Amino acid sequence: MRKGEKNERLKAFGSNLKRIRKSQGHSLRSLSYECSIDHSDIGKIERGETNITLLTFFQLADALKVSPAELLEF
Repeated sequence: MRKGEKNERLKAFGSNLKRIRKSQGHSLRSLSYECSIDHSDIGKIERGETNITLLTFFQLADALKVSPAELLEF
């Protein structure tokens, strides 16, 4: 996988995360509280600036009460 493809996947994931968060009425801070991830880190994830661990992925899914697969639908 080329670097550009990786970055596009991170951006697509982040965009999907943001869409789900907003559709549920969460602010960055409220989601941060729910999943114990700093709100600035969630912002970086949503902008595709950081690659997360599998544990963080599941924390986000649990906090949003969605299946992990739903976070990957983009």
